[in-house]
Amino acid sequence: MIWRWLVNSLAVAAATFLVGGITVHAADITGTVVTLVLVALILGAVNTLVKPLFELLTGCLVILTFGLFLLVINALMLLLTSWLAGMLGIGWNVADFPAAFWGSVVISVISLVLGSSPWRGRRA
Repeated sequence: MIWRWLVNSLAVAAATFLVGGITVHAADITGTVVTLVLVALILGAVNTLVKPLFELLTGCLVILTFGLFLLVINALMLLLTSWLAGMLGIGWNVADFPAAFWGSVVISVISLVLGSSPWRGRRA
């Protein structure tokens, strides 16, 4: 569980710094790290609580598009995370849907690569 949270934090940080339109507003590096960790926690909660409902309601579209609609759902979850971060006074923002889309692609790729990392602890 801690490994997933760390991977999620690194993926959010990478998306923030790689994708134009995703910004973090913090005074120093410590504030930036704290902000990104909090955003990763919010994104994890959104993906746990809200995303399954979206997937259930749009299951036909997901099947019809051979799973590509999941990228749209991920972008919507990133926009929801941005909105929640703004409501909580956390300085992280996603400007628009294209930024959310590309941010979700970056987060998905990094999560896939690091989530299957050999450094991850294995249970016997």
